[in-house]
Amino acid sequence: QVQLVESGGGLVQAGDSLRLSCAASGRTFSTYAMGWFRQAPGKEREFVGAISISGLKTNYVGSVKGRFTISRDNAKNTVYLQMNTLKPEDTAVYYCAAISTYRDYAPSANQRYDYWGQGTQVTVSS
Repeated sequence: QVQLVESGGGLVQAGDSLRLSCAASGRTFSTYAMGWFRQAPGKEREFVGAISISGLKTNYVGSVKGRFTISRDNAKNTVYLQMNTLKPEDTAVYYCAAISTYRDYAPSANQRYDYWGQGTQVTVSS
C-alpha cells in the first residue's frame, strides 16, 4: 500500500511558476512509475504527464509540454511537478498517482493507476 500526499498548490498570477510535490509513504517508491493529473471545475480529469521509475523517461500532454517538468527523487520518496509560465487554464486540482511496475517506462494517460493522492489546488489568476 502506498499513500500519496500532494503539496505546494496555491494562488499565483499568470506567468508565474509553482512546484508541486507528491510525497509517498513506504519503502518501495522506486518501483512505482508516477503520474500527474488535474481536474478543473466542471471538467473531466486530465492527464498532465508521467515519469518512469528511474526518472529518465517522461511524457506530457501537449498543452503543458515545454512549460511543465516532472522529476523525482527516489531517496526522498517524492515526485515533483515544476510548472512554469502558468496560464489561467492551468487552474485545477492537481493529483499525483502511482503505478506499481518494474519496467522503466513513463505511463500514458489511459493506464490504470494503483494509488492516488488527495489533490492540491492550483489557481492561476489573469
